[in-house]
Order: sequence, then structure tokens, then C-alpha cells
Amino acid sequence: MLEKLQRAFWKALTPDLIKEEVVAPPGLLSADVLSALGGADNLKSQQRVALTRVRVQLQDGTKVDAEALKAAGVPATMVLAGGVVHLLTGL
Repeated sequence: MLEKLQRAFWKALTPDLIKEEVVAPPGLLSADVLSALGGADNLKSQQRVALTRVRVQLQDGTKVDAEALKAAGVPATMVLAGGVVHLLTGL
């Protein structure tokens, strides 16, 4: 219940950043990053939300390999509830 309220609150404040089931054009994620996230079949949606952040929603969040993401050039990740992962790609 609280998660739904929080999502509604942030969606009201930033309607252009939080969209439902948005799939970004192919090529937003490299093959190495996609593999570290559990493959293309594990990907529900991907969206660039800032110059240095990509929001990805996954079918199964347990398939994320943090070490492989670092090796692929993603310095940090934020794992959120519901299989949502923010990939921090810059400074």
C-alpha cells in the first residue's frame, strides 16, 4: 500500500520521468550490460531518466550480476523494489 502511494506521489511530481511500461529504443544498453542484467528475456522495460542514469525494470531482480555490471562499465547500481534497477552510468 505504501509503495503504491509513494509511486503515485513521485509520478505526480515527475510525470515525464515515471512512465508505465516504456521500452526505450534498442541499443540503449550494451550487450555486456544486458547480459549482466540476466539477458534480454529478463528485461521488462528500460528508460533513460537522466544523463547519468538508466531505469530498468526486470522480470527477476535476482539475476543481476553486480560484478559483471562493473566490468561492463557501470560504476554503481541502485536496486529498488519490484525488480527496478537504476544503472548509474556517469559521475
